[in-house]
Amino acid sequence: MVDLIQLETQIEQKRQQMLEYSLTFGISSAKTLHVSQELDELLNQYEEVKNGKKTTNNELTG
Repeated sequence: MVDLIQLETQIEQKRQQMLEYSLTFGISSAKTLHVSQELDELLNQYEEVKNGKKTTNNELTG
């Protein structure tokens, strides 16, 4: 099972990456949108773990 603290760290890192990409490439660039989708996946996993659903490491690193 994935640790919430680990997910929180990954979420914060992905948010920072998305911010950097949006400033560098633009908010609607393909690179920024891809990072945004990765952030969405991490947030969904966080909610699943927080609500008691099990998520494996394979799903996280996918």
